[in-house]
Formats: sequence, C-alpha cells, structure tokens
Amino acid sequence: MEEVDHLAHERNKAQFDVEAMKIVWAGSQHVFEVSDRISRLVASDPGFSKDTRTMLGRKELFKNTLRKAAHAWKRIIELRLSEEEASRLRFYVDEPAYTDLHWGMFLPAIKGQGTEEQQKKWLPLAYKMQIIGCYAQTELGHGSNVQGLETTATFDPQSDEFIINSPTLTSSKWWPGGLGKVSTHAVVYARLLLDGQDHGVNGFIVQLRSLDDHSPLPGITIGDIGMKFGNGAYNTMDNGVLQFDHVRIPRNQMLMRVSQVTREGKYLQSNVPRQLVYGTMVYVRQTIVSDASCALSRAVCIATRYSCVRRQFGSQDGGPETQVIDYKTQQSRLFPLLASAYAFRFVGEWLKWLYTDVTQRLQASDFSTLPEAHACTAGLKSLTTTATAVSDY
Repeated sequence: MEEVDHLAHERNKAQFDVEAMKIVWAGSQHVFEVSDRISRLVASDPGFSKDTRTMLGRKELFKNTLRKAAHAWKRIIELRLSEEEASRLRFYVDEPAYTDLHWGMFLPAIKGQGTEEQQKKWLPLAYKMQIIGCYAQTELGHGSNVQGLETTATFDPQSDEFIINSPTLTSSKWWPGGLGKVSTHAVVYARLLLDGQDHGVNGFIVQLRSLDDHSPLPGITIGDIGMKFGNGAYNTMDNGVLQFDHVRIPRNQMLMRVSQVTREGKYLQSNVPRQLVYGTMVYVRQTIVSDASCALSRAVCIATRYSCVRRQFGSQDGGPETQVIDYKTQQSRLFPLLASAYAFRFVGEWLKWLYTDVTQRLQASDFSTLPEAHACTAGLKSLTTTATAVSDY
C-alpha cells in the first residue's frame, strides 16, 4: 500500500488535466475510447497472458505466439471487430507475430502496387486469412538498398510466365518476418529482365507453400533464420531465409500498377513514379515511428514510477529516505526521455497525416509530396528507433 500512496501523491501534483491529456495522447476521443475498450478486452482474456514469456525458450515462444495469433483471430471473428478494432487488439496482445507482416506489409503492398483487378483477386483471400503473406524484399547482401537487390524475374514469352531466381548466395531473401514457418505467399521484390534488359526492381506475388500440406513448393528453399539478439524480443517471430531455383509464376502475378509487361513481352511504364514501388516501405516507416513512441513511453513510464517509489539515501533523524525521482541526476536522465516520448508520439501522428495526404494526392496523379514523405519517414524512423533503443538499454 505504501507504494500506491507514493504514486497517488505524485499524481496529485499534476498541473494539467490528466483526462484531457489522455485524449491528446490518443489522438481523438474516438481513438481513446476504442483503445481503452480493446485494451481492457485483451487484459481480461487469459489467452493473452504474458506471465511466462520471459521464461520461455525460442521454440516455446514461437508456439505461444502461434497460439495467441490464432486466439486473436478467433476473438476478432466472434466479436465481429472492425479493422480498426482488430488492429488495436493485435497491438495490445503485444507479441510480434507473422500477422504483423501479413496485415502491415503484404496487404498494403498489394493495395498500393496492385491493379484493381489484382486487388479484387488477392485481397479477399488475404482478408479472410485463407492465404498468409509476408514481404520478401531484404536480401542477405542488401537491406534497404532496394536498387542493389539481386533476385531476378525473367519473362518467358513462350509460356507467359516469369521465372523467379536467386542467382547468388547474397540474393537469398533474409529476415522477412512470417517467412520462416508460416507464410503461404510473399510479395517478392526482384529485378525485371526482358530480353536481357534490366528494367529495375518490381514486386511479384509468389506462392511459397502448398495450401494442402504447407510444404515448400518445387524450386523453393525456405527456413527460419534462428535466434535473434535479446531475450524474447523478435524471437516470437519466424524471420526467414528464402531462395528460388527458377520458380515460374503467371505474368499477371507481377504487381502492375506502376509498370506492366504485356503478353508480347513489352515493358510499359505508367505515369506513376517508380518511387511508388517503395510505397509500402514508406507506410511501414511511419508505423515504426509510432511504435518507437509506444516503446519509449512504456519504458519511461516504468522508470518514472519506479523512481517515485524507490527511496535511496538522504534520511534525516530516522525519517524516510529521499525518493530517487528527486535527485537531479535522475531527472536529467528521465525528463528528456519523457519529453521525447511525447515528441515522438506527436510526430508519429503527423507522419500518419502526411502518408494519408500523399496517398490521396497520388490517386489524383499529384506526386509532388512523395520525396518529402520518403525523406521524413526514413529520417524519423532512424532517429526515433535509435533514441528508443539506447534509452531502453
């Protein structure tokens, strides 16, 4: 009870309206109400318990995540949750899973780069999770340097197919979440080759595993990359490795909103800038900034509360020792991070607005703000995640 009293005393010192700040932090009254309701739903469901997570090994962590992801999908269906509510539920489950890549990268890639016809074919399957997708861009030899990717997609005009191939060891897809064990499909980024001419990197929908027995399809070598640094962390995720040995896919599985290949093998470039190929990365970067603000706010909240409760030295005449929060050295470490958590939160909201605005402009063939979106999301992703990682450490 003594600890609770300490926190209550500190909270009563607030010189601002705490309830109003909750709305400001959430972004709106609606978002706050949805978040509050869904967080309570998750917290009250024993199926989402995290009590044993810090004690589980990699294999058990992954099994536990599969169970939670399945339970989350069951609850989403049973409660008929909206897309917004389902997204908040997955957030509050607080366990990185293959579903993050399915909903956060696979679907947005098809939405942003697929034609209307392609969206009508693939999105219903993905929304019902009849197929599970991942985002196979990063290669063993190339991370965010998309222009350096080595995987090839060579058009065969005789069969009207693309041949997806990994010509080198460094062209192996490396790190995509959901790839190692779960995904049935992937949006694969590869160099488009027509008659020996390189037309740059494009996205292709490629089936990886059988929908009957989940075994890898012919020509596909696939697996989990194993343990990652940190206890727990992304060890709940099946980050994978993927190689193609001349795997054939139909021509219409090239995402063709930005550029097309005709039945005759001609390359057609639309008036949409090629940077739109990186549109999914822009989307993910802005979500990562928001994720960084959430991670930092949690860490700072825990540290600040503990600093209020913890007492050390400074006792006079047998009285209580000094709260750690009252030491200037502690304040100098905590308060800038507390301010940063708010700053990251608000800039994350601004990035969401910027991404939405850019998307709407793109639909009207206005590409003027695309470079700003690339620069801001890339720079802020680096800044916010570095600050968060250093402070959490």
